[in-house]
Amino acid sequence: MRIVFMGTPDFAVPSLEILLENGYDVVGVITSTDKYGGRGNKKLIESAVKKFAVSKGLNVLQPKNLKAPEFIEELQSLKADLQIVVAFRMLPVVVWDMPEIGTFNLHGSLLPKYRGAAPIHWAVINGEKETGVTTFFLKHEIDTGDLLFQEKLEIGENETTGEIHDRMMLLGAKVVLKTVKAIEQGNYMAKPQDNTLVTKAPKLFKETCEIDFNQSTEKVHNFIRGLSPFPSAWTILDGQQLKLLRATKEIAAHNIEPGKYISDNKNYLKFSTTDGFVSIHELQLQGKRRMEIKDFLNGYKF
Repeated sequence: MRIVFMGTPDFAVPSLEILLENGYDVVGVITSTDKYGGRGNKKLIESAVKKFAVSKGLNVLQPKNLKAPEFIEELQSLKADLQIVVAFRMLPVVVWDMPEIGTFNLHGSLLPKYRGAAPIHWAVINGEKETGVTTFFLKHEIDTGDLLFQEKLEIGENETTGEIHDRMMLLGAKVVLKTVKAIEQGNYMAKPQDNTLVTKAPKLFKETCEIDFNQSTEKVHNFIRGLSPFPSAWTILDGQQLKLLRATKEIAAHNIEPGKYISDNKNYLKFSTTDGFVSIHELQLQGKRRMEIKDFLNGYKF
């Protein structure tokens, strides 16, 4: 099969790599355009997928407009039998409907649960014990296509979204390979999603990531780890924004107003909830680097 691969961030790289390692003919890689960033917006930033694809000598396309006639013509010239999407942007019909076999996507949840842009985050925020990956054929509505393969992934009690992301991208690569092999052999059966089981995972924004301590320890703890490391749950400490990146929960009766902190100024910093505390292990004060709690307390005066 002639395959076109579409992806942008680190999450997509293992899936592309595993296809090459197994001898598949990737005739084109579609990724985001280069952007300037860093201090003063002077550094040219290339996507992780582009860097990897270039290192392997692959044909890389970086269209600004996926509907542009010149891009459509170039994509058609690749004569792909199958297109694979891993962490890319929404595709117009003219693109995903182009190959004879079709276009399948890798999604970071057990569809139809957590359709949307932030499936790992919301699974953790909602206290799920497991999540997983799904491959499915693309259709008009986002994340609604017929299912191909799924694999489950357990969520640890204190695990963050970042840690799950790193495990999931490796599992996802294996499921992408499994899907391609099944399609190549004609050994698969796509099945429609059960719309009665749909849940949503909308995009997250920094301004909606402020922590509400007036709820259970469990919910606050899940919110913190679900938003770590990005976009990060935050609160205000002495007038400055404080990102809380890693914590553990302590269930204990107390008479402290939710959101108030207690500390020995050396080893611990705890914020009160309705039924206990979240004990902070890693944080980042506005304008500062990420720190372990002891390093932070060593230099901070309340």
